[in-house]
Amino acid sequence: MRISLELEPADIERFHAALARARRAAACADEIEVIEAAKYALDHLNTADVPAFVRKRVVEVQKLIVMLEDEAWALSGPERADIVETLVYFSDPDDLIPDEIEVIGLLDDAIMLELLLQRMRPVRKAYADFCSFRSALEDDLRDAEVRRAHARDLAALRTQLQARMRRTRTRDGRRETVRS
Repeated sequence: MRISLELEPADIERFHAALARARRAAACADEIEVIEAAKYALDHLNTADVPAFVRKRVVEVQKLIVMLEDEAWALSGPERADIVETLVYFSDPDDLIPDEIEVIGLLDDAIMLELLLQRMRPVRKAYADFCSFRSALEDDLRDAEVRRAHARDLAALRTQLQARMRRTRTRDGRRETVRS
């Protein structure tokens, strides 16, 4: 069975308003506490009872947390703020549809996550490329000189990928501002 939702401008505006609230909350929150709250929400989510559509987006939330905690990636700027805001929204059990409502409680989270994940596509792609490159380089790190070269190569790649990510987001018009 396939169910399609058509969101009208007024519906999208509700999501924008909810994201604006999350943005204000994120501005006042400690990032570590936001990450811990998102982890807590993930840990206490009964994925057996969650529709596949939601489950797929929950996996992406886990990846966003890993990206924020990856010191080698060192994401900063508006991209980091976007991810923190996403985690604030996801962690709030009393968002548009309270999470404890059976079957549909996480539907708004999944829709919001999909909207935000689409906007963050260049960030997610750059991070995936970074992780692939890092994995390929980590095969032989026993030699100190190889480790230093690895660190230099990884830092240079991180700079290139983050620049590409920001160019792509700007070119694609994905640096939108949510109006409240």
